[in-house]
Amino acid sequence: MHVGSFVLAAQFPGQGEGEALHRAVRSAEVAEESGLDAVWLAEHHFVPYGTCPSAITLAALLLGRTRRIRVGTAVSVLPTAHPVALGEQAALLHHTSGGRFTLGVGRGGPWVDLEVFGAGLEAYEEGFPEALDLLERWLREPSVSADGERFRFREVPVVPRPSEALTDVQGPELVVACTSPASVRLAAERGLSMLLGMHVGDEEKAEMVALWRQHARACGRPAEEILGASHVSAGVCQIADRRVDAAETLMKAMPGWLKQGLEAHVTVDGRTRRMRDPLAYTELLCGLHPVGTPRLCADRLAATSERTGISRFALLVEGSGDLAATEENVRRLGTEVLPQLV
Repeated sequence: MHVGSFVLAAQFPGQGEGEALHRAVRSAEVAEESGLDAVWLAEHHFVPYGTCPSAITLAALLLGRTRRIRVGTAVSVLPTAHPVALGEQAALLHHTSGGRFTLGVGRGGPWVDLEVFGAGLEAYEEGFPEALDLLERWLREPSVSADGERFRFREVPVVPRPSEALTDVQGPELVVACTSPASVRLAAERGLSMLLGMHVGDEEKAEMVALWRQHARACGRPAEEILGASHVSAGVCQIADRRVDAAETLMKAMPGWLKQGLEAHVTVDGRTRRMRDPLAYTELLCGLHPVGTPRLCADRLAATSERTGISRFALLVEGSGDLAATEENVRRLGTEVLPQLV
């Protein structure tokens, strides 16, 4: 089992953006010190829900500050980025980090970001498969051209080629955030592992893994590839000597952040959207994920892995909103929970 932290650089009420970003960087450094396997970085624009606008840029910083831990994006939003530019950056990080970088990509949402970056709503609604295929080819082939609906260019060489890095793997790992049967099928057809969100529980994640395997078999993916797929489960982790104290920490801090952050999202086309109730959502997360004593957290992770077949976790550890409490939470995860999972 591989346990990592999920870093949003969340801006809690009353905090500045610099404080949120400092906590994000520091929590990642402590994650390596505490023996975690990975750090996963979120990306958001124009909202305090998460103050990191470029997960791959923050990944570069953290890869430079660490020596062992794996760093991944969760996720880089593909509709607002050019696949070739993102592929070049991923290849660069793969080379310079000794293969410690994972590129996670997703569709994002129908937000005003699409207007600001000039991608348009079509890039979100229809263009994701084309962009994903171009990105994957850039990470796997020596030269690439494009003749699609959105991307058209003559053949150009891939520089630097990920496969020429001095690492044990041919290129950076590519994973896809999946929130619907359509995205599960998209990932399965390409043999790409999934990143599954923290808003769903074990039963739904198990169903998505089963659906992924079904589609992968149907389109002829190799059996060893299907069996070896390493999906990632996002969740929340808060550790205390009593479960009630861990839950209370999150219930005091997270609803205010969720309300402030989720309300700030603006749709690109004025469509109405239903916002989750922040208090009910926090209660849901406390019930779904490892929130409580170290023993309870270890048991919850083991149970999720057994029920879903997922062996990698990206756990939100900054739910208290406080730097010192976040550092303590990460250290306890590494020193008191991980040893019980061996």
